[in-house]
Amino acid sequence: MDLPRIGLGTMGIEDASVIETALELGYRHVDTAQIYANERVIGEGIAQSDVPRSALTVATKVWADALAYDAVIESTHESLERLGLDRVDLLYVHRPIETYDPEETLAAFEELHQRGVIDHVGLSNFSLEELEQAQSILDVPIGAHQVEFHPLFWDQQLLEHARANSYPLVAYSPLSGGRAGEIEAIQTVAEQYDETPERISLAWVIAHEGVCAIPKASSPEHLEANRTVGDVADELATDHDARALIDGIDRVEELYPE
Repeated sequence: MDLPRIGLGTMGIEDASVIETALELGYRHVDTAQIYANERVIGEGIAQSDVPRSALTVATKVWADALAYDAVIESTHESLERLGLDRVDLLYVHRPIETYDPEETLAAFEELHQRGVIDHVGLSNFSLEELEQAQSILDVPIGAHQVEFHPLFWDQQLLEHARANSYPLVAYSPLSGGRAGEIEAIQTVAEQYDETPERISLAWVIAHEGVCAIPKASSPEHLEANRTVGDVADELATDHDARALIDGIDRVEELYPE
């Protein structure tokens, strides 16, 4: 998939006007999930916007209690009804736990793909071993892999697998769970760049080739600050000293363990 470098994460967003504003500002990738219980809000925001549906990438995720074959089919159609859409561009297995069965679950995703209900099959929070197993079962390419990825926690092996197999790694929680301003290395780079720690954290994430990010924001100011961080990321990508400072952070802070 060819995803924008910055999309919109929506966990906790309960106001359709936030989605409408984000689209007006230029966001074209909107990410939600069944477990967020806000798909209807996301759909309302999309419907209120003047941005054509064809210009958007809309993603949602099937939660762990609905990964049996029939449950995947049924819950996806329920998601579509809530979103007010006839298809989604990207449907993820949210986590490979509980009712997840590789053969059964992925067969249901492929069936939805064949029917044109979803354009791409996504995986989320998979280990390297689980990714390789899914690849051996799927007859369609992995559309994207969504993982926690920020200066305090990321997995080089998952990034290498994404690059080797030509699918994007979609980073959630790229602002380190709101802790960017507490991290000394990020503070130092932010001062050097005359930027906020939050924008430096986000820029560091998307400075990695093959990585895009879906930070959550609600205010127009934060939406715009996140959306326009690409230039900082480009500069940071070639600033080896600044990158080394952030790369050297001890990564032990997983915000969303299984």
